[in-house]
Amino acid sequence: MAESPVGVYKRRDTITALPLYYSGHLLKKYTGEKDFKNCYGELRGSTIFLYTDQMHDTYSEKLDLQMLKSMVMDAPYQKNRSTIYTLTLSNEEVQLKVDNPNTGEEWRGFIMTVATREIPSKLQLLPGQILRLEEVLSEEQKRQAACSPLLTTTYPIHPSSSPGNTYDNTLNGIPLCFFPVSRQKAEKMLKENTEYGNIILRPSTDNTNYAITLRQDNPSGPVMKSYKVLSIDTGFVIELNSPVTVPSLAAVLDHFLMETEFRLQPYLVPQTYDTCIELPPEKPTLPSKTVPRARVAPMIHTQSPAGDIPPSYPIPLIPTKATEAGNEYQDADDISGPEPKDLHQELRIAVQRRKEQIYTGSPFLRPIQK
Repeated sequence: MAESPVGVYKRRDTITALPLYYSGHLLKKYTGEKDFKNCYGELRGSTIFLYTDQMHDTYSEKLDLQMLKSMVMDAPYQKNRSTIYTLTLSNEEVQLKVDNPNTGEEWRGFIMTVATREIPSKLQLLPGQILRLEEVLSEEQKRQAACSPLLTTTYPIHPSSSPGNTYDNTLNGIPLCFFPVSRQKAEKMLKENTEYGNIILRPSTDNTNYAITLRQDNPSGPVMKSYKVLSIDTGFVIELNSPVTVPSLAAVLDHFLMETEFRLQPYLVPQTYDTCIELPPEKPTLPSKTVPRARVAPMIHTQSPAGDIPPSYPIPLIPTKATEAGNEYQDADDISGPEPKDLHQELRIAVQRRKEQIYTGSPFLRPIQK
């Protein structure tokens, strides 16, 4: 009984220890070869594993997409026509051919997303396929962060390399040993502070790329060396006799550390930290403000000629309801009901006498003679 593809995939998972993002039949040939060869390809992590057929669990070749410099389509996207892509890696060039143009467009989307960690802007894919690319991008970013601790913990950004937020630049992968200095300044730093490290990442002379300046302590004395690092769309190229392409600046530093068997170390300036938390002094309590009281001008009373007693003004009369006999007025103090007729008449006489006294004492209050 033939083995199911599920069992083969499980063994491939164990062998490669990488997540499967995409797979399918391919035709492949290297530069210089005449004919394409049939194979089965699986995109796991940032590597394409090539198998002789779909049922083999051991891959025959693999393509590391972290070394990808460019991916060019030999023919424009057309239906009912095979698609050929030329992948230029740092150490080789290979062509991949897909008979179905729709499948070829999917291969291009997945390869470029994993290699550049960015979804290409122009893809002729369905919304569901684009959503799958977004999931792959997120998963690959997490995988790279988990399997490459040097990129995230050992080399965070140096505070002096950017005036912006330190934590944002840490996510961009700028190593802590980056300093915006010239070549002469970098050599001076390495010479004067040997205990800080041996490698400085700095801007290149043209300020458009980067450079590595390092100090090697040979028996004959210290030797200063500088290497140029070019910035490209898919990463960075270290200009050596055999150029090396890496995806990030932290990977540039990793390459130098591994090539020197970690005998060199990044130039890290030690920083002091406090070890005791002190209680800050209490804020002084401000005295409460006193609100000044408003001053009221004294009331001026006019004295009557008869004495010092201030004049009393007539009590206003409150109109009552109109009756058949005419409009009558009710005293202001009498609002509960009518009083006896004799008392009401006495009050009217008293009020009239008081008015006459006031008019007599003040010439301005005398009634106008008609």
